[in-house]
Amino acid sequence: MVLSNSKSKWFWLAISIYLIMGLYLLYVTYSKPFINIELKEKNGEWLVVDSYYKDWATKQQIEPGDIIINVDGTEINNIPNLKYDFVLRAANDLTIKKSNSSLIHIHIKPLDIPQQFYYLLIAPTCYFFLTLIISLYLYLNQKNNPLVKILIFFILTVSLAYVSIGAAGILDSIGIIINRSSMLVCLVLLIHFLRKYFLFLNLKWIFIDNIKVFYLLPLMAVFFSVCSIIYPFINPIFSSLTLWIFFILLTVILCILGISYLIFKTPQLKILLSSIIIPFLPFLFLYALPEIIFNKQVLSAEISSLFLMLIPYSFICTQLTERIFDMEYFITRLRHYFNFSFVFTIWLLMGLYWLTDMPISSMAELFFFAFLSSIALFYIKEKIDYHKRKILFSTKGDYIHRLYTTVDSIGRVVKIEDLLDKFVQEIALHLETKHVHVLTYDLQTHQVTSTSISKEYTQNQMNEILLENLRLGDIKKTEHFYIAFIHQDINYKRILVVDHNKSIYLKDEELLWLELLLLYLNNFIENTKMVEDLLDQLKHMKEADKSQLPWLNKLLWLRFEQEKYQLAQELHDTVLQEQLHIAREMDVFIHAKRTTDIRMNLTKIHDHMIASLNDLRGYCENLKPPLLDTLGLNAALEKFIQKVHKRADFVLIYTIDRLYLEDERLNLIIYRLFQELMNNALKHSHANTVEIHLLETEDGFEINYSDDGVGCKMDEIIVSDSMGIRGMQERVQAFNGQFSINTDVGEGMSIRIKVIEGNHTHSMATKDGQLLVKNNI
Repeated sequence: MVLSNSKSKWFWLAISIYLIMGLYLLYVTYSKPFINIELKEKNGEWLVVDSYYKDWATKQQIEPGDIIINVDGTEINNIPNLKYDFVLRAANDLTIKKSNSSLIHIHIKPLDIPQQFYYLLIAPTCYFFLTLIISLYLYLNQKNNPLVKILIFFILTVSLAYVSIGAAGILDSIGIIINRSSMLVCLVLLIHFLRKYFLFLNLKWIFIDNIKVFYLLPLMAVFFSVCSIIYPFINPIFSSLTLWIFFILLTVILCILGISYLIFKTPQLKILLSSIIIPFLPFLFLYALPEIIFNKQVLSAEISSLFLMLIPYSFICTQLTERIFDMEYFITRLRHYFNFSFVFTIWLLMGLYWLTDMPISSMAELFFFAFLSSIALFYIKEKIDYHKRKILFSTKGDYIHRLYTTVDSIGRVVKIEDLLDKFVQEIALHLETKHVHVLTYDLQTHQVTSTSISKEYTQNQMNEILLENLRLGDIKKTEHFYIAFIHQDINYKRILVVDHNKSIYLKDEELLWLELLLLYLNNFIENTKMVEDLLDQLKHMKEADKSQLPWLNKLLWLRFEQEKYQLAQELHDTVLQEQLHIAREMDVFIHAKRTTDIRMNLTKIHDHMIASLNDLRGYCENLKPPLLDTLGLNAALEKFIQKVHKRADFVLIYTIDRLYLEDERLNLIIYRLFQELMNNALKHSHANTVEIHLLETEDGFEINYSDDGVGCKMDEIIVSDSMGIRGMQERVQAFNGQFSINTDVGEGMSIRIKVIEGNHTHSMATKDGQLLVKNNI
């Protein structure tokens, strides 16, 4: 306890120092505007050569060749840094002598230079307080994790290095010391973090073990900074030396990660390497190296340092309070958004550069604004897609692929107990946790039992009301675990439990993946129970009467043979007869001695062949309606009705409602019913008027058929299959629908078919295996 309190005091002391330093640096930056005017000495006078903020200089009438007389009431020759730096860095008041010997006095406010105000004050201030909030949040949720503590100090140090840019730029003594030392401290802390992280991953550390030696480098930077304050002429030398050490340390870090990744091939190292390269390289190659080698910058320190803001947040993408180092999904998503946003922003700037003469500085500002706005837009769109349409970003091989592989894996199991065991294994594997269990809640006794021997849940741990109210698709989070509905029958409810122990929090995409998987699992259990019941029934049937199973096989075989016989008979009576007729015509034509009517005879044979082909095409369409799969049920029925019109000698009245059925098999059933009804009307009804209507109902469909034909006796229908009535009845019964017929000799026929989609009750249309019929007398 004493040790824990001591560590806590050290942490709050560090936070206090961070606050004091940061507020001081921000105050210094705000108190004296950074103007950065390049000068040269000529005959004891300091002439303006160039201005960094050209728009501001033009507005203040500052031009090359003007002579600076006083700076903040002090003669310019008394400003020490000009003798070796030749740059006027900061000022509140300036007295300038123009070429016509007139004097102008300029009072400078921070808001007069917008770029300086935003880059050196607003952005660092926001970053400073956001870093403080995130550090406190990390500490309060993961205070016992040594890696997190190093990460917190790293984040705070990067923030101080960024915030101190303004104060160091105006040569504030404390600002220079903090800036140079924090630049090196953050990299040393990063090496220290990597050393601990390799131990955490059980990987061999390929660099020197004594990391504490590197902490001498920031102390040296402090010493050199103090020397440069006492002796200003050595300030440029120590500034370049600090940048060189920064470059060497960063190179060492990148080599450690790069070589380690080539050796161990772990995805965590790859992600860490990317998260360090992206923020550091712009600062290194656009500011540090050009400043060291050429004494000239591609981008200024304040602009290139904006990339350093990504450093802490690339580590924060490790899911903060969750599995702190499982950040692959977030980094991949950020890279996905980064690529789209970067390409769009470059395209936008190319268009603006072509159409306008916007200065480079404004283009850089616009680049950051458009780039960050695009990333924010993608993020907001993802959140809206998730809440409105349950759509989430997913990388290749990630959650969508995981869902497919998991469903494929558990779908191979045939027993419910094995199914649940496999499900628990898959959940534990993909959520990377061992604490996954399936509970059985007895709806009668209200007792909870676990399938895990090592884990028992008491009634105090489970909220009985929550368990009873849990429904399909529900995933609830409690104090100690997540619970989710799996399946329920008459007596029991099965529930998934994932312990989180206040340390593992499921992300939105994981919750969505789990929700979809639970829906699949519920269907698997239902189907498995049906298969088990069917197998039990067949087993009992076989034990009761061994002849029943062969009889069932014989019945199926006879049914197939009957269908083949019917198709062969129809082909024999139509297409085959037509082909024989064509063959006879061709034989007569071949042996004929007269050749005067060759063209007429060939035309006649050609017409017979076309008619035969049309009949054959009709049989193929009946076996497999082509429009049903491509254009849908309505289009297929309309084409079928058109064919009936061409063949029928009765008036056909019909209506076809557009149906929205989830079970696509019902579309084929409806098409077959129309075929049977229309074939009966064409072959047997001898009617003057036929009506058929396909109607949409609240939960299914209804077919009403009627004609004014010859009708028939009910007994003939029951004992005969010639009119296809029995086949229609079997189709309807297969989907638990209702089939009724009303007919008598000379009074036509009416048939009513009604199917409720998803209806699992037994058909009320049969009684003792007979048709439900009404006899009109």
